[in-house]
Amino acid sequence: MLVGEARAVAARWVAENAADCHGAFLTGSTTVLPLDATLPTTSDVDVVVVVAGEVPAKLGKIPYRGVLVEVTFAARAEVATAADLSYHLAPSFHGDHVLADPTGHLARLRREVEPVFAAQGGARVDAVLATIEKRLSALDPAAPWPELVTAWLFPTSLMAVVPVVASLGTPTVRLRYLAARALLAPSRYEELLELLGCADVSRAVVARHLDTLAAVFDRAATVPHPPFFFSADITPAARPVAIDGSRVLVGRGDHREAVFWIVATAARCRMILNDEGMWFPDMVADLVGLPDPAALLARRDRVLAALPR
Repeated sequence: MLVGEARAVAARWVAENAADCHGAFLTGSTTVLPLDATLPTTSDVDVVVVVAGEVPAKLGKIPYRGVLVEVTFAARAEVATAADLSYHLAPSFHGDHVLADPTGHLARLRREVEPVFAAQGGARVDAVLATIEKRLSALDPAAPWPELVTAWLFPTSLMAVVPVVASLGTPTVRLRYLAARALLAPSRYEELLELLGCADVSRAVVARHLDTLAAVFDRAATVPHPPFFFSADITPAARPVAIDGSRVLVGRGDHREAVFWIVATAARCRMILNDEGMWFPDMVADLVGLPDPAALLARRDRVLAALPR
């Protein structure tokens, strides 16, 4: 399926399932791919639906007419003006990415964003850096290990988002390290991988842990569990992105770039299964070099020290 066709399918999902919304727009990788490019089978189409009142929980990945649509929600206040847009939403209004606009507000917002998008780039970089510092400074070393790993992993990985935002690009999640690699000098990119802890990890080690994760994912995806943030990504429908997408990276030699999402997915599976096996501690130790909370906090301090650079 072509990217343009997939975007049309996403718009149809919005029309059929969110007709009373205050607008909807695309984010993520499909906003930067050519419309006539083939959508990778390991990619989804990210849709943000704007709502009034309380923001619902993320719906996650929904198979719809041959497309995996990932649906999240945003409050109207998040898209009120150009100044209100976060660094990850602003690029959606630097181009034609609106799927539904019943009030015309999103079109007006795009006209407001376009002329100031480049000028506000520095402020968006500052916002990413502030997010990293705030979230890493708030780590609770007494939290359960999978929760602590997750709380450290995501703000640390935002280091890879900084050059993307600085270049006026569109931030991505799973492929953020690949995006950073294309923008940075090799020495600076290696520093990002060292801060994550996977600069020296071998392809064989990553592949072995991905095999373990695949089996764990299949168990976790079928276990009833209370919802938590991003738990909707651990479903059979999400497997092509979570597991198969990582296999593609490892298979072509981008195994270090796969580590971030492998560890993120593993932590979510561990929270669902709540087992006591060593697969998760071993994975975290082998892939990002963190055997315990003390090592994690020391790495946190290295990341914070690197922010000025």
